[in-house]
Formats: sequence, C-alpha cells, structure tokens
Amino acid sequence: MADVDVLVVGAGPVGLTAAAELRRHGVDCRIVDRLAVPQPHAKAIGVLPRTLEVWDAMGLIHGVLDDAVPHLGQLVFIDGKSGPPVELTLPPEIPYPFSTLPQCSTERLLAEHLARFGTEVERPTELRSVEMRPDEVEAVLAHADGRTERLHARYVVGCDGAHSLVRKAAGLTFEGDAFPEQYMIGDVELDWQLPAGYSMRAVNLDANGAMDDMVVCIPMPGVRRYWLSMLRPRAQAWGEDGSSASDGAVLGLEDGQGPDLLQIQAVLDRLSPEPTTASTLRWSSTYRTNHRLVDRYRNGRLFVAGDAAHIHPPIGGQGLNTGVQDAHNLAWKLALAVRGLATDDVLDSYHAERHPVAQEVVDRTVRHARTVSQARTVGHARSGLSSNGDDAEMLLRRQAQLLVAYPDSPLIQPQAADGTPAAGPAPGDRAPDCRGLLSDLATYPRRLFDLLRTPRHVLLLFAGSEHASGSGAARLEACAAEAHRAAHGLLDAYLVTAAEVPQDARPVGLRPPRVRDAAGEFRDAYAPRDGEAILIRPDGYVSGRFHPAVPERLTAHLRRTFA
Repeated sequence: MADVDVLVVGAGPVGLTAAAELRRHGVDCRIVDRLAVPQPHAKAIGVLPRTLEVWDAMGLIHGVLDDAVPHLGQLVFIDGKSGPPVELTLPPEIPYPFSTLPQCSTERLLAEHLARFGTEVERPTELRSVEMRPDEVEAVLAHADGRTERLHARYVVGCDGAHSLVRKAAGLTFEGDAFPEQYMIGDVELDWQLPAGYSMRAVNLDANGAMDDMVVCIPMPGVRRYWLSMLRPRAQAWGEDGSSASDGAVLGLEDGQGPDLLQIQAVLDRLSPEPTTASTLRWSSTYRTNHRLVDRYRNGRLFVAGDAAHIHPPIGGQGLNTGVQDAHNLAWKLALAVRGLATDDVLDSYHAERHPVAQEVVDRTVRHARTVSQARTVGHARSGLSSNGDDAEMLLRRQAQLLVAYPDSPLIQPQAADGTPAAGPAPGDRAPDCRGLLSDLATYPRRLFDLLRTPRHVLLLFAGSEHASGSGAARLEACAAEAHRAAHGLLDAYLVTAAEVPQDARPVGLRPPRVRDAAGEFRDAYAPRDGEAILIRPDGYVSGRFHPAVPERLTAHLRRTFA
C-alpha cells in the first residue's frame, strides 16, 4: 500500500493549486518544497480572467478580489512619443477583468486555502530521487532535521520549476533555446502622475528600428507600487557576446544580482514620459528570456505542470496562469484515478489537452518577443497583442486565456456526432458564466458559476415549453438519473427552464432541482435547444451537448471518463 495517494513537489502557485484541488476532490496528498520559507518577492504578477474563474470554482476568489488590483491597459511611448494605448476591456458578460497580484500574495492565499483542508506545505523538504514502479512511485525526501524518508505514492506531480527533478526522472525532454537579450526587474514605488491602473511601456529604437532600450512598469497592489522590467545595458551583460556564465542564468531569475535604485533610476531618467523618482526597492533581479517545452506531460505515474513543463518569454503574464490551469486540469482526473473510477484515457488526456495549449503559448510569446526586438509594432507585441488584422476582442480573449479549448480531447464528445450548435459553446470550449438564474428557495438571482463551484460534473437540462412538463420533463428527469448513476454519483444535475415557462409548470421538489433562466442570459450564452442536455466537466469545460437528450447517448458519453 502507498503511503500517500499523490505527492506534489514544489509549493509555488502551480503546486499549491494542484494540492488544493486534490484535497477538494477528497484525495490524500502531501506537498513538499525545498525552501524553508516562501519567497517574499513579487516575481510573476499578472492574473488573467480565466485564472480568476478557476479560483472562483476552487472557492478562494474572495481573498484574491480583496488583494488584487485591476490592470486596465497599457500606455505606450516610442522614442518619447505617445502611441495608441492598449485597452484591456472585456465584454460585460466576462465576470473578471485583467488584474495584478504579487506572486508572494498568490502563494499565501493558496496556502491558506490548502490549510482549510488540513494540509500544510512541508518545508524545507527536498526531493532527492524518484523511482517509478508498476504500482507506485518511491520518492526519497530529505528533511530539515537531517532525516531521510522513503515515501511511496501512487502518483507524483512535479511542479518543481525549470530544473525539475521529476521531469528528469520521468525521462522527458525539455527542448528550447534562449534569447540574447538580458533584463533587469525591480519592485519599487514611483511618484509620477500617470493614470492609476495602467501599465507603461517606453521603448527607444535604433536607426534600424530595433529596440535598444526599454522599460515596462506594471501597477501592483499598494500606493504607487510598480513592477519594472528593463532591458539590461550591454555593458552590464554576462558577456559582450551575449553569452551567460552558467546554464542556471538562462533558465530563470538570478536572485541577489539585480539592479539597485540608482540603476533603476537611470533607466527611468532615460525613458519615463515624465520625471519620476523610484524609491522603496523591495526586490530586484536579472533574467534572460528562455523558451522550452516538455515533449510529454506524463510518463506513467509521473506528471509535470507549470515551469517544469513549459517556460517562455514573460509577455502578457501567460506563464503562471498556464501553470495554474495545468494543475486545475490534472487534479480532477487524478482524483478519479485514485478512486479507481477513471478510464485509461482520462490520465492520458492531460497531455492531449494541455500540451497543445503550452505549445501555442510558447509559439505566440516567442513570436511576439522576436517582433518587439526587431520591429516598430512594439507597443502591441509586448503587451501580448498584435495588430495583424485579427479581431480586437478575439485577441483580448486569447490573451485572457478564455479561448483555450479541447475539441480534440479523447474525453470530449465529437462535434460531428451531434451537429455543431449554431451558437454557444461547443464541446471542448470553456463554459461561460451567466446571471439571472432563479431557484425555488432563493429570493436573489444566482450565477451559473455558483452551480459549477463543485468538484463534480454538472449536467444542465434545458426545458422550453415542450419539456417543462409531461413526457418531455420525464425524459429529462430520466437523463439526470441515468447520468448520476453512470458518474458513480459524482454529478450534479439541474433543470434550466426558459424564462417564458410558468413557474408552476413542474411541481416543486422533483429531481433534478430547477433554476429559471429569468434574465435570458443562459439562452444568450449557450443557445440551448428545447430538450437539450449540456454536460460540464469539473474544470469548467463543456464535455458534450446532446439534443435530444437521451439517457443512452448521455451515459455512453460518460463512459469516456468513468470506468
């Protein structure tokens, strides 16, 4: 027997998300980190709208909303001249905006959330070796008191960064390269009068139109507090030829080697659109942009997530957010596997779904990084956007990671099998939120996300005039009952009635419980057909759409996931 179901290695935002979700799903897990205390640095600060939706589903959104601040857009200056601002404004139906939150605050909130499940990070505990066996994994852990522990786990999730020992033990490759540019970062306060909530990017170009000086200032929680990223002057670089002193330099931050206030002030004196003084330096470092991608997310009982699986230019704050969503995707699947309820395809779907997402992020950020260093489209490129003719709203949605989808996943209902709906999310798409749902016992309107805040699958059965009562309603009730059995009870079902359906069309108290689409937002967002069933996974993605809803078709689809 294994000592623990899952060992999570690394207690950054990705590892903490994985551990918290495993515990929320009822899985026994341990999480270890080699550092004695969490690092108190801002590091990654961008939080995307999709990640806020994930944290909403996990149940810790309120703490994040209290601590984070909105990121409204970016002011762009090229050679001292103001360019078009980049506005980060999403449609009103998107529940959360772009925001910023220092990584140290993110880790604190996640650790507090994890502690509510009775699990604490074990520090300092270092993973020394991993050996995979047919039925378990043996991990050797070194504790602070000098004790060595041989731990047996059913699965190990490596969230242990770019130098991941778990990835190396799994025999996974991590191919990529580094850019020659070197950067400095700093966490400071600025006394300028630029609009609150906006970041600022200032660039100077050489005679050929290539970037030769740059600073980006991103607002953070606090009074006039900003996270600065600056191009490192060539004279201060690791080598005049752009080479680094060690491999460690190209894979991340070099703590203790960052600029001081005088060096940061010199950059601002050259590039700031108005005179400003930097003060209160909390932390600084240097880094070299790198891009690498693992060949597989899984080898047997070993998994990787976050920086252990992908690193790329920090354009648009994609890294931390992609890693958090790796963990959110994996946790519910591991939970089913631990219970013996998952099909063979479920764990394999982690790679099938998340590797293409990371590939797209790496390719996009590398493309933008090359664009910004060579061309005059610097303002949009470095904010993660481009002006290549794509629809502006679609670009923003992609940047917000709201367009991440899994249409080719082995767990998703093939669209051709049922015909693609004329509108609304297709199988594999993110399940959007909507408001104005009325239930029998609440006098206030509810959000769809309130119903999805569960570790189980959710089945939404839409009833218009033909399915609100009589034989139509009976068929939808039968679908709910059969789906509940097929999912071994790990499924919640709701009857969503159209706004025009009378409240007394169906007796109160029958299963599944009903909610009324009083505001019509569910119909607008999902374009459901009368008598249609929409199945949503625990990670908030549409698993399948079935019209007409027939128990046999629905249970056959659920067998893609549940053994």
